[in-house]
Amino acid sequence: MRRYGKDADEDDIRNRPGRKGSRPRTRIRPKHEDAADAMILTVDRGRLTCLVDAGTKNEREVMAMKSRELGRKGVVVGDIVNVVGDLSGEPDTLARIVRVEERTSVLRRTADDDDPYERIVVANAQQLAIVTALADPEPRPRLIDRCLVAAYDAGMEPLLVLTKSDLAPAEPLLEAYAPLGIKYVVTRRDDLETEGAEAVREHLRGQATVFIGHSGVGKTTLVNALVPMHQRSTGIVNAVTGRGRHTTVSALALRLPPPPGMKPGSKKALDPGWVIDTPGFRSFGLSHIDPSRVILAFPDLEAGTVDCPRACSHDEKDCALDAWVADGHAEQARLYSLRRLLSSKEAREGD
Repeated sequence: MRRYGKDADEDDIRNRPGRKGSRPRTRIRPKHEDAADAMILTVDRGRLTCLVDAGTKNEREVMAMKSRELGRKGVVVGDIVNVVGDLSGEPDTLARIVRVEERTSVLRRTADDDDPYERIVVANAQQLAIVTALADPEPRPRLIDRCLVAAYDAGMEPLLVLTKSDLAPAEPLLEAYAPLGIKYVVTRRDDLETEGAEAVREHLRGQATVFIGHSGVGKTTLVNALVPMHQRSTGIVNAVTGRGRHTTVSALALRLPPPPGMKPGSKKALDPGWVIDTPGFRSFGLSHIDPSRVILAFPDLEAGTVDCPRACSHDEKDCALDAWVADGHAEQARLYSLRRLLSSKEAREGD
């Protein structure tokens, strides 16, 4: 090993460049103070379509990818993110997502009840539209119940959209959900794209609404009627199995067109609401749901749980809700509805 005397200067010392990867790591991350806000419209194989400068004349869609700084943090449709890089929106350009803002709501599901891995479907939506056909295919109340549980768990307002009322009456199904006070719209096949779509649209103004429903119920047809400039493919119901074919393969956020006659540039014209279409499904697992969050959607019953035993399922002998209802603080039908929803976690969806 060559040694240098105390009088050696820097010219006497041979500096060798460090080997690859020898640069010390740092926990200091760039602040990206110039990052722009954007909304995630869709996610496709690692590429995310973002809407930048929403509601302005410079509004544009930008293709982006997650930066390394996000690590394993997922980004889903509806997320509000910060993006840097090329924000021109020109073809073949790519920006980077460096931050995900705190979510106001998260709609989750699992593939099945024994699946421990929960999937975030959509973030920051205020309303969940549960689209159900009254016939062809037949309604699946257990599946509706599960969707309601997921909505209450996420803090979202549910909306029942019943289609094909020309094939079967809506009253029996509506009667089952009347104690919950859920908003609903009933449509026919021959008006789904006209008066029916307009009736649904009235419930969507100024908020982000997630549309879910199992295949064949007319969900995609309705979305196409609500946002006619973005047509998605539709399918038919199999005459033998009674099931539809999945036609929507990825979630997509679509802005509603402004109401007819709305003054351009007005607040309602710039924020008419969002429709978030999701892939059809045949199961809606609830293994991730905490029953204690579902009770929050029943304020008239929540106060009665104070005297419940610890970890009460609200459907057992010592549950305090029975005495609460018996004393007249809430209706028996409301308690029955709560217990039916909670039991849907254990019941088969096809029942």
